[in-house]
Amino acid sequence: MKDKLQQLKKSAMADLEKAKNAEALQDFEVNYFGRKGKYTFLVKELPKLSTENKKNIGRLANEIKTEIQEAIKTRQVELQSERLGNFAKEEWIDRTLPGEKPRVGHLHITSQAIEEIVSIFTRLGFVRRKYPEIEWDWYAFEALNMPASHPARDEWETFFIDLPVGKKGKIVLTPHTSSGQVREMESGKLPIRMMNISKTYRRQSDVSHTPVFHQFEGLFIDKDVSIANLKGVLDYFAKSFFGEGRRTRLRPFHFRFTEPSFEIDVSCDVCGGIGKLEDGLKCRLCKEGWLELGGAGMIHPNVLKAGGIDPKIYNGFAFGWGVERTFMMKEGMKIDDIRLLYKNDLRFLKQF
Repeated sequence: MKDKLQQLKKSAMADLEKAKNAEALQDFEVNYFGRKGKYTFLVKELPKLSTENKKNIGRLANEIKTEIQEAIKTRQVELQSERLGNFAKEEWIDRTLPGEKPRVGHLHITSQAIEEIVSIFTRLGFVRRKYPEIEWDWYAFEALNMPASHPARDEWETFFIDLPVGKKGKIVLTPHTSSGQVREMESGKLPIRMMNISKTYRRQSDVSHTPVFHQFEGLFIDKDVSIANLKGVLDYFAKSFFGEGRRTRLRPFHFRFTEPSFEIDVSCDVCGGIGKLEDGLKCRLCKEGWLELGGAGMIHPNVLKAGGIDPKIYNGFAFGWGVERTFMMKEGMKIDDIRLLYKNDLRFLKQF
């Protein structure tokens, strides 16, 4: 048994010298000290020895194991030193060469548009608020002068959430930021200059619609507010966001929560708002000189009442539009499909 242990040690030291890398060294340890290793297999014979021999041979076996393990540690240091020495030769770096700059991202174009819109209306004294994107039917429709059975609701193809009906009706993914109007009125702080930018949800998807999009809401309530005030605010925004040469017009429309109501149009930057190009052909973008921006109007008395405000003392106006669509109308954008904004194609997003 003693001879076998000495032979094992000699064989182990020879094999250790042959290990040229960390993987080979690991294989060596498994080969000798693993569950089926040479050393492990040999010491299993110890119980067969006499008591006296068992004591002496056991001591020798432990000494040999310790020697081999110390040799393994020494070999690890040698291999590490060799690897670092080769690394310095093989992986030489010229420190005088310019480094590679890491790619730096930027805000998404929708976030950029939101920041710009907020900046413009902040200069007019509007304060940004945040209201729920998961909303009660009451705030999304009822309080905005749209009873449960009214056909005007059809325009908002709403996502209803499958939860029990509460005191304020069903729960919906808010289809428009107008649901924040009555919530703002309920605060009881007058006058009001509120802007609300949030995600809204509708069951539509095509070149000009996405199921999730951002909408901007403006709400102004005070005494003796007129349509002229509304037109002035919209013109200021158009010139600040689109350029000094742009104009707005109010085209009569019907919304349940405003009276009178208007669609907001912005003059086309391609044809200068005349509907024709220099060669006399009709403008392909606007057809007639104007592009639709959003909706606006004087707040309906029923909406003011729902918010706890006396319409005989106060009045005001509201307006709103889709942020993504507004950005697409900027000069030179030429984005013909709103869904491009959310395809996460870096080739597209890096342009902005």
